[in-house]
Order: sequence, then structure tokens, then C-alpha cells
Amino acid sequence: MASAQVPGRAARADKVIVVMPAYNAAKTLRHTYEEIPPDVVDEVILVDDVSRDETVAIAESLQIRVVVHLQNRGYGGNQKTCYIEALLAGADIVVMLHPDHQYDSSRVPELVRPILTGEADFVLGSRIATGAALAGGMPVWKFVANRCLTLLENLILGTHATDLHTGFRAYSRRVLTTIPFLLNSDGFVFDSQVIAQANAKGFRIAEVPVPARYFAEASSVGFRVSLIYGLGTVKAVLQLALFKLGLWRAAWLDRTLYDVLSPHHRDRIFSEARASG
Repeated sequence: MASAQVPGRAARADKVIVVMPAYNAAKTLRHTYEEIPPDVVDEVILVDDVSRDETVAIAESLQIRVVVHLQNRGYGGNQKTCYIEALLAGADIVVMLHPDHQYDSSRVPELVRPILTGEADFVLGSRIATGAALAGGMPVWKFVANRCLTLLENLILGTHATDLHTGFRAYSRRVLTTIPFLLNSDGFVFDSQVIAQANAKGFRIAEVPVPARYFAEASSVGFRVSLIYGLGTVKAVLQLALFKLGLWRAAWLDRTLYDVLSPHHRDRIFSEARASG
């Protein structure tokens, strides 16, 4: 496995790590990686979920640190590994970026800025806020589903977000060392559960406009998987609503990462948190 910091980084107090949950990303990984601004990011970690193409070989040739799963664990399971690896590496800010070149990775600075300035704890890269999602190729049915789900979530979250289903996100270390993301689904609804958890813990969520592309090699789930994801999202936000009203308790909303980690990893992650803070 190769491990290297992105060269050319200016001196900063905060360590920024980009994590890439990867599956069959050989055709797009290089383009995604090369557009990441080198003066903003300290390290890139790619977690490969048992790809059947050359994803790992390409990542290693780019000197990206690579973690390879023994078995396919799904999109949410991949992110769990991403965040644990980033926390163990001492990240102060973690950016989750799909390596499929759908999102404009040159926008990492805009994504981390609200966290660096203390304006937010968790930032979403919004495809909708650009006003060009449909022009960029987002399918109409997916656009409509996104708008409907986001409207429902805003009502429960008490937010005014435009895109709560983006795959381009930035988290402060404090968010990831608080929310018990290890209890979340290994599927796509992991993303919605993270937002619910952050809201339940009182973290500030912001968003910035980020262009997105839709093309053959970009990962895009079909209607059936999207339907399952949508239903899972509705379930998650309804559970959050009951939780906030004090009518329902659940470990995935109530507990913290400290509670659910093994003592070995807990000591490593939280000793690093103390050293950073």
C-alpha cells in the first residue's frame, strides 16, 4: 500500500483528509484525484470495497493510501472504514468524495471553509443550489425525488437545505467523534442517518453549491435502489422526529461513537482528539 501526503500544502493548523469510498472506479479515479487542490488537503485515503477492476492499482500508482476490504461491505460499510481510518490518521476535517468524477473535486476548499472559519460543523456540497442540476444531466425522476425528500427532511430537521442527498461532504472531527456512525446501515441510507444523527446532537449543518456531472462512468443507482434508499430516508427522519419529541429512543441516535467503539480504537482515536484539541 502506498501512503503519501498531497504535495505542495501550505502550512495550516487543521489537518484535512479526503476519503474516497471506492468500488470499480478505475476509469474516473485519476481525474477525480488530480483535481483536488494540493495546497488544501494533507492526505487522501481510498477504501476499496472489493473492486473488480484496476481501482487499487491506479490508486497506488497515484500514491494514495489504500485500504482494501476483505469482503464487499456496501456503501455505508465503506464509509465506516473511511471515517475510522481518517480519525486514526489524526484528521481535523474529513471530506468524503466519491471517486467517480461526478462531483467537482476542485471545490474542496469551498467545502471545508465553513468548518475552518467556525461557521459550521458539517458541510454539504449541493448540486441543487447551483441551479444547473438538470442541465448537468441529473435524471428528472431523481431531481423530483431529491426535492421531495429534502423538503420532508427540512421540516423535521428545521433546516433550509437544498440537497441533503449529496455524496460530497465535509465533517469536523468533533462530528465524527460524536455521532455513532458505526451503528448505521451498510447501505445507501447511511448518508441520511448521518444527517439525522448530526441534527440530533445539535451540530450546525451548512451547504455550498457544487457542480455535478452525470455520465456513463459516474456511479448512479437505479430506480429500485433509489426507492429503497428513499423509504429508508423517510423512516430515518420519522424516527428522528419521534426522538426529538421524546417519544422514541434508539441507540443510533442516542449513543456516541465513544460508546460503541472497541477500547483499542477508542483509546487511539480519543487520545488523538485530545492531542489535536
